[in-house]
Amino acid sequence: MIHLTGRDITLSLNELWFILIAVLFVGFFFLEGYDFGVGMATRFVARDQLERRIMVNTIGPFWDANEVWLITAGGAMFAAFPNWYATLFSGFYIPLVVMLLLLIARGTAFEFRAKVAHPKWTGTWDWAIFIPSLLVPFLWGVVFSALVYGLPIDSKMNMHGVFTSFVNPYTVLGGVLITLLCLYHGLVYLCLRTDEDIQARARSLAKRLFWVLAAAAVAFIVVSFFVTDIFELRGALLYPIYAVDVLALILSAVFLSKKRDGWAFGMNVGVILLTVGSLFIGLFPRVMISNINPANNLTIYNAASGSYSLTVMTIVALTLLPFVIGYSIWSYYVFRKRVTKKETLQY
Repeated sequence: MIHLTGRDITLSLNELWFILIAVLFVGFFFLEGYDFGVGMATRFVARDQLERRIMVNTIGPFWDANEVWLITAGGAMFAAFPNWYATLFSGFYIPLVVMLLLLIARGTAFEFRAKVAHPKWTGTWDWAIFIPSLLVPFLWGVVFSALVYGLPIDSKMNMHGVFTSFVNPYTVLGGVLITLLCLYHGLVYLCLRTDEDIQARARSLAKRLFWVLAAAAVAFIVVSFFVTDIFELRGALLYPIYAVDVLALILSAVFLSKKRDGWAFGMNVGVILLTVGSLFIGLFPRVMISNINPANNLTIYNAASGSYSLTVMTIVALTLLPFVIGYSIWSYYVFRKRVTKKETLQY
């Protein structure tokens, strides 16, 4: 048990690791979200290969480090909650393998697109950036929405189901929402990191996309109220969270229209943190919901490792985490300047 002095709060290691895994996934969507958004925007904002190169360069120093958050989240899940990991990764084996292959293709494209100065070569790799950037956030949105919606999990923690058990109107709506959120996030990021024509086009598209994103966000919240039990169990937290979530989204559009891009980006970060975080809040203390029998739910208790394993992991994590965060902050500070056409043409 972890005792927090100053208040009468006791936090178990099971709860601590659930929070840490939630933070890792939230960090992944926050950081990799703008990566995905920029990748999608290469087909909607850029007019030629030079502009695509500029856009890719804005995420070049960060994309591989951002994906580490996903790897770390998966590793933490495997070590802290092996039953959660086993049920999730076996039940979603096909979409998760597809995601892995898409991420491999995307990473390869970043490294190879500039190796040969030929339109067909760069054009092929540009599609290898765009398609995974579009599909990966959609698939993650489907997966996380399915976790909240409920899945056919039996008493032995095995997941059984047909295609419609995982892909249905609610999970598709969740996938669309996450995809739109990442695209909007990437467009606002481009307003921060580029200038002139690219910045102007990214701002214009973001303004138009805002209304679609706002409609999808409100629809997802309303549908979640009717088809899930998260409001019934965590309504006291979720009602104010979603109210602030919608307000932050509106403020991001307001700041964007006033060309206060830093504030707009900050507000959109808040939207991602609240949106993804709310799904974990709605799940807690469950990690996977069974729609066969609530007794089959996987929780932070029946899916967890032993106390000794959690204790050792906690010591290691708290020791290494400050260094990882410090390195990330330093890299963003070093590459904080805008990427311009003039500088790009020099290399």
